Amino acid sequence: MTLKDKLAAQKIYLFLAALFITSLVVSNLIFQKFFYWYPFDVEIFGAKLFEISVGILPYPITFLITDLISEIYGKKRANQVVVSGIFASLFSLFIILVSSNMPATSWSYVNDETFSNVFGNSAIAVFASMITYLFAQFVDIQIYHFWKHLTKGKHLWLRNNFSTWFSQFVDTFTILTLLCSFGIIPWKNFEGLLISGFLFKVIVAALDTPFLYLGVYLFRKRFGLKVNEEIELI
Repeated sequence: MTLKDKLAAQKIYLFLAALFITSLVVSNLIFQKFFYWYPFDVEIFGAKLFEISVGILPYPITFLITDLISEIYGKKRANQVVVSGIFASLFSLFIILVSSNMPATSWSYVNDETFSNVFGNSAIAVFASMITYLFAQFVDIQIYHFWKHLTKGKHLWLRNNFSTWFSQFVDTFTILTLLCSFGIIPWKNFEGLLISGFLFKVIVAALDTPFLYLGVYLFRKRFGLKVNEEIELI
């Protein structure tokens, strides 16, 4: 690769990292709102399928991005993005804690009570999310590269879905266990949210596979990469 190509690859990597970190931080901030999507008239443990947190919407994007980075830039670069996401989550938590302790003026559009209702549980959520996210993302990257090595770079759909499905179950189970333990979510909702959350992530993982293929195709065409070849950044 020429120096110009490496600089272009570096710039794309930074954009992917920014998208990853934004998706992660936003998912931690908006998790307290729950939405419903009823494609089927099904109840699981007394809960409708699907009734899940809006925080789940940007979260699958992080797994798509780490899979794309793993495929094109390698395992080391994917792990670097994960660590950067942890730092960003900690920094956002610090900002929230400082903001929570700043008294609101009498004319403030958002008063202390409203701010606390929206962001009051963010500290616990970010802490719980960081633990589960760190574990799930590293599991995803490890499994992804295991299948990549085993298939010698072929069968992209296999490693994309298998790594994401397993890591997403680990993530969903762990985060719900922590949030229920902290009293943020009632234990009676645990089973329904676990199944709904995991099935939703499975569907999203299957749907994002064509986008991963497209991303890998564009990278290989732009930088002249062979199957299983990775870009070494400067």
